[in-house]
Amino acid sequence: MTLAIDALVAMKPLRPDVKMSSKYRQIVTSIKAVGLVEPPVVIPAADQPGVYYLLDGHLRIQALRDLGETSVDCLVSRDDEAFTYNKRVNRLSAPQEHRMIARAIERGVSEARLAEALGINVSGIQRRARLMDGISDDAAELLKDSPCSLAVFDVLRKMGPMRQREAAEMMVGHSNYGRPFAMALLAATADAQLASGKRRGKPTNNTVTREQVARLERELATLQVQIKSVEETYGLDNLHLTVAKAYLVKLLGNARVVRWLAQQKPEYLTEFQSIAELTSLPTGDVAAAAE
Repeated sequence: MTLAIDALVAMKPLRPDVKMSSKYRQIVTSIKAVGLVEPPVVIPAADQPGVYYLLDGHLRIQALRDLGETSVDCLVSRDDEAFTYNKRVNRLSAPQEHRMIARAIERGVSEARLAEALGINVSGIQRRARLMDGISDDAAELLKDSPCSLAVFDVLRKMGPMRQREAAEMMVGHSNYGRPFAMALLAATADAQLASGKRRGKPTNNTVTREQVARLERELATLQVQIKSVEETYGLDNLHLTVAKAYLVKLLGNARVVRWLAQQKPEYLTEFQSIAELTSLPTGDVAAAAE
């Protein structure tokens, strides 16, 4: 959605010296060279129609203001938890970088200018521009918005097209896009499914067997299910903890309440004090007490 920059309200102040930072200068240079790459994330202000709170992208908005821009394309969220966007949206993945660089080159932007704008060397630009060379269309489509690194695609190129698709499906299914997982999939790939002329390398005493890889994949799948479950409940659990902690801090600020608890329910007082002193989401018995 295209919004007026003046309609965006920052949720945190910028440091006075932020314009002197290398990150800010890089953002300004990047916008001048190829335009805004990562759209800011905003949420509508419930009590002020037409106003939006800025969840992510404070430096980008400041840079646009300084460059004289009056509007910007934004991602509009219905969830005001900035953690979600800092974790999942704030950085471009390798496939997204590839598309951005490819579009810029098609528009006539030189590799040297892109390298200067993005703060990487020319060889890095060339590597990203050729990222999908040797990657099957099916695998590229499956991984186009994934957080895969450049190294993962280097591993995939060693596989044939069908195996690339299978590997991409397993990465998506397990929500695991790391190079170690890709290497495990390569180790479990039959010779007939390797890309033409590609080898896994000479076996060593530390080379794992395919049976070991299969067992690792099963264990990894179980672990990924557990991780996904934790991620899905993290926001709500953290909200409950924040509310409970704020209430208990206020409660323990009452000397009469503390004195009564110490005399009548000392075990409660100990748990309440532990929760009030928390700085992050706990695990185990303390989390149970918070509930």
